[in-house]
Amino acid sequence: MSITATASIPLLDLPAGQPARLAEIRGGRGLERRLLGLGLRIGSPVIVLHRRGRGLVLASGDTRIALGGGVVEKLWAHPSDGGPEAE
Repeated sequence: MSITATASIPLLDLPAGQPARLAEIRGGRGLERRLLGLGLRIGSPVIVLHRRGRGLVLASGDTRIALGGGVVEKLWAHPSDGGPEAE
C-alpha cells in the first residue's frame, strides 16, 4: 500500500536526519498490528535517529522507537523536504 505515486525507498537507505513518511509495510497483518501498537502506520512521519547494525532508532513525533533489522527491512518510506507536513 503506497501513499503517493512517487517511488518510495527502503527505510534502511534513508539517511539519518532525513524526514520521511512511512509509505509501505511489506509484511503481514501481525507486523502491521505490532507497528500500529508502537504508533507507526502508513503516512506516519519518521526520522532515522541512530543506526545499530541493521536496526534503527526512529523518531515519530515525540516518540522514539527502536526497530530490529528484520522489521526495518520490511518498511519503505517516502522522503520529504522537511517542511511542516513532515512533523
